[in-house]
Amino acid sequence: MDLGTGKDLAEYSFNGKDIPYHLIDIVDPGYKYNVFEFQQDFLKAFETIHNKGRMPIMCGGTGMYIESILKGYRLMPVPENKELRAQLANKSLEELTEVLKQYKQLHNSTDVDTAKRAIRAIEIEAYYAANPINEREFPKFKSLIIGIDIDRELRRQKITRRLQQRLDEGMVEEVKRLIESGVTPDDLIYYGLEYKFLTLYVIGKISYQEMFEQLETAIHQFAKRQMTWFRGMERRGFEISWIDATVPTEDKINFVMDKL
Repeated sequence: MDLGTGKDLAEYSFNGKDIPYHLIDIVDPGYKYNVFEFQQDFLKAFETIHNKGRMPIMCGGTGMYIESILKGYRLMPVPENKELRAQLANKSLEELTEVLKQYKQLHNSTDVDTAKRAIRAIEIEAYYAANPINEREFPKFKSLIIGIDIDRELRRQKITRRLQQRLDEGMVEEVKRLIESGVTPDDLIYYGLEYKFLTLYVIGKISYQEMFEQLETAIHQFAKRQMTWFRGMERRGFEISWIDATVPTEDKINFVMDKL
């Protein structure tokens, strides 16, 4: 799942030096990774890096995962509830959405992107409702938070260009190989975004043009939700130092070093 997840491993070098990375290629395709597992894996990676006398840098686009570390979400692993899943199995996505709304306010559509995602979200909320989270300690981190401030139109151009580039590099072929290797289409669709729309194209549900247009729109919407989340973090008390995306890399580095 290299292209569809945007690993960009070729970019993990600077001035001829390889940049060590963690938490990439840690689970198999089809696995349903979650925020609780990310917290645990982050702490292990943080300790490994810190013990080497290096500065850990957490980088990514998923606001909830980032905030789960900075705020120290108290989460529990949620087991599969087969009885609940059986009760929800024949409900439509619209019906599942209404069930989920009974548990929480929906801030975005990610949890109800597919029926399988919605059922898992309901399963998690039902578990938390029946099992109140016990207070557990989570380390407090003194963090410098850097954000990339980019003009909306420039962001849209970069997204469209990058999508076309990844398709040219073989993203469709990647999905075909995953299916041939035994990962089911439903499991790929569960991931949303690239894997949802590319899989629908590969299995013949939509045309190539429909795939491109719908995926492009979905990524634009996701990027907008990301920025909404980060602005929300500021309202929740996090200080984000914003860098102009258009300035040279050297200026970005100097900005960060000054903040450090």
